[in-house]
Amino acid sequence: MELPIVLSVIAVLLVVISLAQPLAGLVRLPFSVLLAVIGIVIGAAASFLWYTEFTDAFNDVARAVMDFPVGSTVFLYVFLPTLLFQTALTLDVRRMAPDWVPILVLAVLAVLIATAIIGYALVPFAGQPLIVCLLLGAIVATTDPIAVVGIFRDIGAPARLGRLVEGESLLNDAAAITLFSVFLAVLAAGQSLSLMDASLSFARTLVVGALVGYVGARMAAWLIGSIPDHRAAKVSISFALPYLVYIVAEQGLGVSGVIGVVVAGMTLNLLGPARASPDGWSYLTGIWEQVAFWASSLVFVLAAILVPRLLEDLTWLDLALILVVVAAALLARIVVLFGVLPLLTTLRLSPPVSRSYRLVILWGGLRGAVTLALALAVTENPLLSAEVHRFVAILATGFVLFTLLIQGTTMRWLIQGLGLDRLSSRDLALRGQVLAVALENVREAVERVAELYKVGSATALAEARRYAEQIDAAAARTEQGQGLSDLERLSLGLVTLAGRERAVVLEHYRARIVSAALVQPLLAQAELLLDKARAGGRTEFQRAARQTLAFDWRFGVAQFLHRRLGIGASLERLLARRFETLFATRIIVEELAPFVDRKIVPILGTRVGEVLGEILERRREAIDGALEALRLQYPSYAEALERRLLRKTALRQEELEYDVLLADGLIGPELHANLRRSIEEERRKAEIQPRLDLALNAPELLAQLPLFSEFTQEQLAVLAKRLRPIFATPGERLIRRGDPGDAVYFVASGAVEVSIPGHKVRLGRGDFVGEIALLTGRPRQSDVHAIGYCFLLRLDVRDFKAFLVQHPAIRRHIEEVAARRLAANEDAVRSPATS
Repeated sequence: MELPIVLSVIAVLLVVISLAQPLAGLVRLPFSVLLAVIGIVIGAAASFLWYTEFTDAFNDVARAVMDFPVGSTVFLYVFLPTLLFQTALTLDVRRMAPDWVPILVLAVLAVLIATAIIGYALVPFAGQPLIVCLLLGAIVATTDPIAVVGIFRDIGAPARLGRLVEGESLLNDAAAITLFSVFLAVLAAGQSLSLMDASLSFARTLVVGALVGYVGARMAAWLIGSIPDHRAAKVSISFALPYLVYIVAEQGLGVSGVIGVVVAGMTLNLLGPARASPDGWSYLTGIWEQVAFWASSLVFVLAAILVPRLLEDLTWLDLALILVVVAAALLARIVVLFGVLPLLTTLRLSPPVSRSYRLVILWGGLRGAVTLALALAVTENPLLSAEVHRFVAILATGFVLFTLLIQGTTMRWLIQGLGLDRLSSRDLALRGQVLAVALENVREAVERVAELYKVGSATALAEARRYAEQIDAAAARTEQGQGLSDLERLSLGLVTLAGRERAVVLEHYRARIVSAALVQPLLAQAELLLDKARAGGRTEFQRAARQTLAFDWRFGVAQFLHRRLGIGASLERLLARRFETLFATRIIVEELAPFVDRKIVPILGTRVGEVLGEILERRREAIDGALEALRLQYPSYAEALERRLLRKTALRQEELEYDVLLADGLIGPELHANLRRSIEEERRKAEIQPRLDLALNAPELLAQLPLFSEFTQEQLAVLAKRLRPIFATPGERLIRRGDPGDAVYFVASGAVEVSIPGHKVRLGRGDFVGEIALLTGRPRQSDVHAIGYCFLLRLDVRDFKAFLVQHPAIRRHIEEVAARRLAANEDAVRSPATS
């Protein structure tokens, strides 16, 4: 077929699709179902016009539709990567995390069970070998993401229900297509089916496919982050990603391209906002949304056009077999939804899924373009018999039509009947308060506008009175309703607060105050707080806030490298990042307090506002404590960060001023562009992170300690070789009571606390600790913790004894200090006993 004809057909179909979208709202049908109907009508009409003897006037048009060059390869390689990637790219992956168990059960286990039940159910009636029936079971086991996601969005299903179905639809394609490939290869080769080989192949294709997608997305995210301010280039990289991943996985490695594309989309979903600017990310996802709309619409219409051709020579026996497939598919989903999932919930392996949700998921197992594409792939395979072609084509197509035309059209009624389209009790209780606050703001705005534009007083008064009546009605409904408990209000306030923190992070990133390297950790912090607030309210929120200040495993590795190998680079980087993160978090938390007073208190009440204020104050104090510990240790670095923040803020204000001057016409675009370039140059300089120096030079540290003030440079160098620098974090235990003495510690900077029962002593720069156990040979008598960030120099027991022999004066001083400390310890121990 010539290219102009192909383009003409696509253009006409796009026009039809555009008109079908508003039509779907008028006839109250899901958009995807209406597209399927339109496609079937177009396919049937083209077939009628071609074979009819009434006229030949439309033969060219009919032939263009019937011979349109679209086959299974076009569906699987052109449309499927686009649709899967866009859905994964815009899916709220973090909100899906709590439901990963039921999603994986629906996506993988359900496919295996459906394939087996459908296959074995057909064997007694179909007159086909088991492998053919299992092949058909794999084809129809996958719920189509295009159909399911589209219908649920149109209907307005609850958010969690939508995530469960979207997650299932995204991931079960990989399982179903993998099974399909295994069965098709066995059938085409005429071999027997090996369960072990099939299982290993299934696992390999999923794992390796996911790895390909993850690596590809990481590379794409790095490329996107390396080309700032080039939105078109970022979009181009994102478009190349799903196709490269799909082709490398399918053709290069022989693994699942579908799971690769899904994992790539989810990975870029998590990494992308931190690599691209917020505006750039919005632009990228907006482009993808439009392309996905075209692709999903075209794939439904084009697949539906094939339906009349696939249903040629339909018989009553075929209809009976289609009903067998329908019954078996529903039975398989019943087994999973009402058998496996409740069992996992009872065993506490999965969060509970309500009965109404499970009923909707049962009836929402729609099939669509993917199933038709796989059936088409069977009919295009020359190694299979015509009987197998016909069997697969008719049963798969008939089953797709049942799910779309019966289940799809009744989905809205089911959701309404179960009450899932209505607000939750919490939202209903909150609705009146939200309306009252919002309408009060609207009424005040109307009064201001009336005064500004000199609107007649009678008109202004009537309009204001109308809003006042609505406010009173909303307040009355709230009082009559059940309302929210204090605990529910507080939980909702914490969720709102965490969501606002995420928005503030993005606002600062958009203003270039928060760097690109810092935005992802800050967003992860906000997401953690959000998830914990949803799951456990105040207790979990505060625990998560403390967790954000804790040191992770990377810090432990960096400390090991520093203490054991003397490598301080990674520790320097982590400390600098912690310093900057704490600094930015402090600014963000400071901005949340006015938000509580301005937005949360009017809706959730003063008491909730007071508790949220207390929680914010405790969090602010904890951040200040962690920040002050670093600031005392590295004051010059703290000053550099503050100067950098002020510089970034000033550049942002300067940029806004130039934008205002351009909008007012006071400067032209050439001058504006020149000024913006100068700002970008200054901004690049401000983005350079100052270096934090750990000061690991042991001889210099020793020279600053009074104990070694009389040492020559040669003596300091010899002693430094025996010492090992130790960087300690606040609260870290350096010496444990009861342990054998193995070293003495000299405090080079910071402070430590020595604790024995009833007695605590603080030691600072120039002091030493741990000498008593080495001199007496007894176990440690005290616990020693770092008070803040501090540096110590550790001298092991053998070197310590040799050092005392070489320096009698220092030995006498250390022994005198140790004797005083022993006496003080004994007094402290006796005092509680005699009191």
